[in-house]
Amino acid sequence: MAASSGSRTSARPRPTSPPNRWAPASSWACRSDGVAGPLILHATAVAIGTRGALIRGPSGSGKSALALEMMAAGAALVSDDRVILEDGPDGIALTAPGAIRGLIEARGMGILHADVTDKALLCVVVDLSREETARLPDPKEVCVLSRQVPLIHKMAQPHFAAALVQYLKGGRKE
Repeated sequence: MAASSGSRTSARPRPTSPPNRWAPASSWACRSDGVAGPLILHATAVAIGTRGALIRGPSGSGKSALALEMMAAGAALVSDDRVILEDGPDGIALTAPGAIRGLIEARGMGILHADVTDKALLCVVVDLSREETARLPDPKEVCVLSRQVPLIHKMAQPHFAAALVQYLKGGRKE
């Protein structure tokens, strides 16, 4: 065992960094921090026309896989892995960071090019971290950038992606 050369009188200074503008997928984005401007989330987004779905969940939960299934049923990619959200007069706009625009990961295959829509308005949040068990669930909402947005939990049904595409096309009967 080596001998100590004396007691330490001061700790090494810790580096400082600017405030983090990334919101983890689990914290959600009902802003009360007073920060204005766009927010970047670890999520995936697809759209039918301008009606967008934001798919959230932990890494490896199937966000990109669900987006690929929805794209096979007619949806267009907005962004994979990171999504920019910005509140505006018409609603919350979803866009892609420039470096990943038009790219989506297909696990086991690699990064694929995809048809994209440049901008969509957030119509629904899809949460893959919780599973819906009710046959006809009550409507749920989540706060995103101080707005209430419909929330859908994951369904263990083979028609989940097709049902989400239809939701974007026509909404849900309340």
